[in-house]
Amino acid sequence: MNAVYDVIVAGLGGIGSAAAYHLAKRGERVLGVDRFHPPHSLGSSHGHTRIFRQAYLEGSSYVPLAQKSCELWKRLERETGKDVFAPVGGLMIGPPDCPIVKSTVLSAERYGLPYQMLTAADTARRFPAYLLQRDEVAVYEEAAGVLFPESCIQAHLTAAVRHGSEIQTRNPVLQWTARNGGVTVHTEKGVYQAERLVLSAGAWNPQLFGFTVPLEVERKVPAWFQPAESPRMFEPGRFPAFVWHCTKELNIYGLPGFNGEGTKVGVHQGGLKGAPDDLPRQASLAEVEELRRLVARRFPLLNQTPVTVDTCLYTNTPDGHFVLGPHPGYQNVFVAGGFSGHGFKFCSILGEIIADLAIESQTDFDIRMFSPTRF
Repeated sequence: MNAVYDVIVAGLGGIGSAAAYHLAKRGERVLGVDRFHPPHSLGSSHGHTRIFRQAYLEGSSYVPLAQKSCELWKRLERETGKDVFAPVGGLMIGPPDCPIVKSTVLSAERYGLPYQMLTAADTARRFPAYLLQRDEVAVYEEAAGVLFPESCIQAHLTAAVRHGSEIQTRNPVLQWTARNGGVTVHTEKGVYQAERLVLSAGAWNPQLFGFTVPLEVERKVPAWFQPAESPRMFEPGRFPAFVWHCTKELNIYGLPGFNGEGTKVGVHQGGLKGAPDDLPRQASLAEVEELRRLVARRFPLLNQTPVTVDTCLYTNTPDGHFVLGPHPGYQNVFVAGGFSGHGFKFCSILGEIIADLAIESQTDFDIRMFSPTRF
């Protein structure tokens, strides 16, 4: 096969845009294709802001990836001149023995990450917008912050083009085949050939992977609330990003607004499940009412009527860990997905890891827990 490209990247959201950038920067001839025009609001990588944390409650094995990812986000800012990260701090809140608090502290202590343990009274004095219950504590990580997902994707794509990558948008992949040391990718606009293929289509990955992996697409409903009073309490620098353990079955998260959009609040668990093209993109009255109720109890200074309600998509795995590595049937095809609602912060380093795998067939990072064949 006379391949026109070294690598085709199918899907240019958070992870695909990063992969296209790292591959092109290392001299690969890259074609990136996407069914939409990223950054867009139809997948998983939008909504103004995403939380970045290093003291990782989902497991301390993620900490080295988070540390390297932070370095790469800052490098991307310097290279492109785009603002992609703001260090506003982060609070992990709940009873002292809840998984959020215990796992965050465990990760911080294992890797020597600085943190502060705040009582409910401490939190009220330092961050008065928060109303903790008397039996709750907050783990404060000063190095945590906020990523701007649309800016991150645009920065990666702009830099990828600068390094020679070709980008085609509004061009869905229909099918692909791999044989004879190369791949053929059929899209709505044409047929393309390359030596290697990266599948990074987010919620559309189940249609593209070509092997059985238990990915479940789940629709989420975040909303934005304006202060009813004391607006300065909700400004970046005064209002850290947060993850809050409410019950055994329910965690909420939130972030400060940066351009007048309001304070963002969402629920991590639960949501409608189905194929991405079939899920409704408008929130129900019941979903909005649940957010209003959760906000009223914890942020009494916020207006309880949201100014904006949005939807986004998680693509979940049974164990909550990513799917990343060589395709089980083809060593020149690489899969990246199943980020389970906590993957965006890692896109910069995962893009570099995909480039490692595609170019060198190995990476220095331990990604065994992300194996596509573990299920």
